[in-house]
Amino acid sequence: MIAITDVTKVYDTGMQKVEALRGVSLDIGDGEFLALAGPSGSGKTTLLNLIGCLDSVSSGEIRIDGEPLSALGQKERNLTRQQKIGFVFQSYNLIPVLTARENVALALQLFRGLKDGEIYERSTEMLREVGLEGLEDRRPMELSGGQQQRVSIARALVKKPPLVLADEPTANLDSRTGEEILKLMESLNRAHGVTFVFSTHDPMVMKYARCLVKLHDGQITGTERRDS
Repeated sequence: MIAITDVTKVYDTGMQKVEALRGVSLDIGDGEFLALAGPSGSGKTTLLNLIGCLDSVSSGEIRIDGEPLSALGQKERNLTRQQKIGFVFQSYNLIPVLTARENVALALQLFRGLKDGEIYERSTEMLREVGLEGLEDRRPMELSGGQQQRVSIARALVKKPPLVLADEPTANLDSRTGEEILKLMESLNRAHGVTFVFSTHDPMVMKYARCLVKLHDGQITGTERRDS
């Protein structure tokens, strides 16, 4: 699904150039449950942003379903992100004045041709699937951190993308709630065949990942597969 070939990313701060990634190559298959792990500054979030079309490589290539991202203009990159990729963030990124259902529905309102009734039904069903039945009309501040992250997961999955990118999804959660969220994502991964790619330094996320890719100073230092 994702082919990463000799990718580098260099940031120019004006005073110096910082190499965030240095010659990274990695293949990520369909239905993977993979974690990019490493300390702060290792390049894991940079790589996640490149895969998610939020940034561009300095050199090398990333292909999603065989399509090279470097060949896409900004409009096409936005379309790829909208149609193929869901995002889960550590800070949830929910709109506080909207209900849980309305936050999830936002992801569908970008698609033309969907009627309001269908958007409502799909949003409600996705919230039920992540365990929030009965809480659809609550706003984010009326939900716990774990419940807010479930809304974020529902929003990522409601448009049925083949790929979900999760940036430190357990960072703001206690260990028990974090494990519940990981079990939920693992269940959704197996049920729907959605590819999950995490960036993390949380040992619990690493434990649940079926493929663990370790990064340090912008390079891959090891890969561990634990299929089950």
